[in-house]
Amino acid sequence: METMCRIFGFRSILESHMHESLISADNALSVQSQQHPDGWGIAYYVHNTPHVIKSTKSAQSDVLFPKVSSVVSSNTVIAHIRNATLGEKNILNTHPFQFGPWVFVHNGHVKDFEKHRPALLELIPESTRKYILGTTDSEILFYIIMGHAAKTLNIFNQDIPFKELKFRVTEALHMITEVIGRFSKDDVGPTENYITFILSNGKITLAHHGGKHLYYSTYKKLCGERDSCPFFNLSCENKTPDGKVNHFLVSSEQLKTNNVWLDFEAGELMGVDQEMNFYKEKIFDF
Repeated sequence: METMCRIFGFRSILESHMHESLISADNALSVQSQQHPDGWGIAYYVHNTPHVIKSTKSAQSDVLFPKVSSVVSSNTVIAHIRNATLGEKNILNTHPFQFGPWVFVHNGHVKDFEKHRPALLELIPESTRKYILGTTDSEILFYIIMGHAAKTLNIFNQDIPFKELKFRVTEALHMITEVIGRFSKDDVGPTENYITFILSNGKITLAHHGGKHLYYSTYKKLCGERDSCPFFNLSCENKTPDGKVNHFLVSSEQLKTNNVWLDFEAGELMGVDQEMNFYKEKIFDF
């Protein structure tokens, strides 16, 4: 099995430090970078503005990675460690990719990318296409999604309608698969189609299982801050009955922390809106 990249996303009602997930957990991203040595990137939001830090070094050997991870405290964090399949090992091809308030990390691959590249570029409005700087399939997929959403939505507005956005993201994914073919349901090798990603503007966070496995968590076994946290409620330690959650985590691996990790299904789109209402829907059938 080809593992490709590793991705991680965090959205919480409470500003949190991410050192445990990125550094301290038994299988944190820094540990996983032993098999994914082609660069890393972290995006975190401060006052609704994304700060993106990237490197072409291995996260485990780069002294900058633990330094950044130890100081990052935010309501929204998106991280990526890269195992390059398409595109050179350089900073322009390193995730996360950013467009305005949006950041995107991808764990996947487009089969016969060079053959499909012209048709994929045609799905991106010319006004947006000029911002593509690297040579990866991932960046093009990101701009297809952003370009399609921008046709009917003000994507620079933090209060963008969540239902309309997920509808446009779903449409964009179906447009992509019409060009490249369906993505693989399972991880069967490095040359198939995979469109697994996390997308966020700091308020809304969406994730899609497109063949490369994902896990998610919306509650913990036992919250260590249950007696002191002003936001603590039943949803922190139980599956939410009302759709509202206090945190939403997405990861390529089940991190060995106090969170309860559940499986995405292939073809499932999942996320939270600006008010931390949790949503999931199967947008592709197999």
